[in-house]
Amino acid sequence: MINVMIVEDDPMVAEINKQYLAKIDGFRLAATVHSVPEAIPSLGKYDIQLILLDIFMPRKQGLELLAYLRENNLEIDVIIISAASDLERIKRALRYGVVDYLIKPFEFERFNAALAAYLEQTRFIGKQDSVSQQELDNLLWHREEAVIAEELPKGLAKDTLKQVWDAIQELKRRPFSTDEVANVVGISRVSARKYLNFLKDLGILEVKVIHGTIGRPMYQHEFNPFKKHLIKNFL
Repeated sequence: MINVMIVEDDPMVAEINKQYLAKIDGFRLAATVHSVPEAIPSLGKYDIQLILLDIFMPRKQGLELLAYLRENNLEIDVIIISAASDLERIKRALRYGVVDYLIKPFEFERFNAALAAYLEQTRFIGKQDSVSQQELDNLLWHREEAVIAEELPKGLAKDTLKQVWDAIQELKRRPFSTDEVANVVGISRVSARKYLNFLKDLGILEVKVIHGTIGRPMYQHEFNPFKKHLIKNFL
């Protein structure tokens, strides 16, 4: 059983993370704290092995806790769960060795994929004294395929996903909007958004929100070619 600490200043988000975690076997919520100063003295007290860490918090940000862990050589893994989507913070988190990075808002499927992949890696490393190159490659490069379910979420249809996917192939050379996909496929904007969110959760699309002076915010999607192999599980 892996002991988990949630470090999140928003009580509602902390509760969602807690409920999601309770659905996944192999993990035990050992502590929930709401700031970095509160987290540090709790690490040894609860024998924490994994932290679900927000970045934007009062007093000290989550990256400061990451720095503390590495500077003190603490063997505690971290999954970032944050609204921070700028590349500078993401790169800093990756340099500190986070095992995954979830951008809010996200669905349970993406949360489950992150935790399942981490559990698979932890169990694999715990049983091995040495590995072959192929075993290591499978663990590092293809672990997403082992943990992502092949069934579409409720409300999504394979035929429509195929049409959305074909539309993305037409539009992927530049950032594209939800409306553009809806127009190519011939479905409503609301329906197109559901499919694009699903692909975002898989990591196949990266999304930026552009706030105009009036009207609703615009979502710009960018295609991530390094994750396109994941779509084969659903088409």
